[in-house]
This record gives sequence, C-alpha cells and structure tokens, in this order.
Amino acid sequence: GYERRGEIEIPLPSPSRRRRPGLRIHRRPSLARSDTTTRHNIPVTTPVQTLIDLSLRLDRRGIERAINEADKYDLVHPPQLRTALDQRHGEPGVARLRHILDRRTFRLTKEELERRFLPLARKAGLPVPLTGQWVNEFEVDFYWPDLGLVVETDGLRYHRTPAEQARDRLRDQVHTAAGLTQLRFTHEQVRYEPEHVLAVLRATAQRIAERAVQASSRLAISTK
Repeated sequence: GYERRGEIEIPLPSPSRRRRPGLRIHRRPSLARSDTTTRHNIPVTTPVQTLIDLSLRLDRRGIERAINEADKYDLVHPPQLRTALDQRHGEPGVARLRHILDRRTFRLTKEELERRFLPLARKAGLPVPLTGQWVNEFEVDFYWPDLGLVVETDGLRYHRTPAEQARDRLRDQVHTAAGLTQLRFTHEQVRYEPEHVLAVLRATAQRIAERAVQASSRLAISTK
C-alpha cells in the first residue's frame, strides 16, 4: 500500500468488496508472493510493485518524485528498479515506468546533440558556437567567446559519484569566477523539451545583448 493526500491507498484482489473510511481501495488481480512483503506485521506491496502501480495513476513528474523518494529512503535504487522491470513483460505500468527511467538517463551522440542543439541556438539569435573547446581547463560542449557564453549538456544517470559531482561544481565555479555566463541542459531536454531550451537561450541572448549595450553606453559617457 501507499499513502497520498491523507488517504492510505491499498491494492486488493479484484473480488474484494471491502470499504473503510480513510482507505482508498484499488482492485487488481492477485499479486505474486514475490510482489508482497510485510512492514510492522502489515502485508504491503514491495517498493518495485508499488512504483509499478503508481505509474498507472500519476503523471510523469509524480512518478519521478516517487522514484526519488524510494531512492532517498533506500527502498529501491533506480538501477535495481530498472533491472527488475526487465523481468516483467506485459504487466500494466511496466512499460511506462521503464520509459520514464530510460528518458531520465537518455544520451545523445555528439553528432545528434549538435544536430538538434545548433538550430535552437540559431533560432534564439545566437551565432554559430565553437564546439568541443577547452575553456578554463575544462572541455565544454558549446562556446561563444565573443559573448562569454558557455553551454554544457549532460546525459543524466542516477547515482553520479561524489567525485563526478565535485568536478561539476568546480567547473561551474571556475566558469562563474571567470565572468562567463553558463547554461546547463540535459540531453533529455534537448531531445524532448526543445521549446524550453529555445526559451532559455532566447532570454539569455537578450540579456547578454542588453548588458553589452549598457556597457557601451557607460564607456561612451566615460570618454566624454
């Protein structure tokens, strides 16, 4: 079972007609023994089965929050969940949950990334960037030296090591200290949410242009 909006939601076999105040009953076919466990001597569905059931009721963001909560409390980690899903075929909810997990860790090849990202940059009014450049001793995906703009893209995966996370923070700090404007998008956003990427690029390009005009005005005033 699981709890939501103050109600405790419980899956029960389809023939069951039980009703209780404060309980929300979901009818479903009988569960395999491996899909149930006990907590405080109360029979409950396993974390894997609970997430599968939730995938039939929640939107994508809700499911991702549930996955993160299960991960946070060490109930089941995303790699374990993904492996468990491979052992279930045709069960309702499994395909959707698998798609969400795979989408969050989605990666584009370098060529595909450039093919999808560069037109967005062009639509945002940005010139053609340099690609694969080393800036402040870090390799960056897209770089506009005249604008002082760096764009990094990440193919997310669950459980990045502490060393990887520390390096990401160090890179961001070094770029910021050098006065660069930096943006970071996921491969998932470039592939599935191009409108969001375009909107952020447009806003950033406009801000950089306005800042350049202001700097030019100040320079003109100071030389008079």
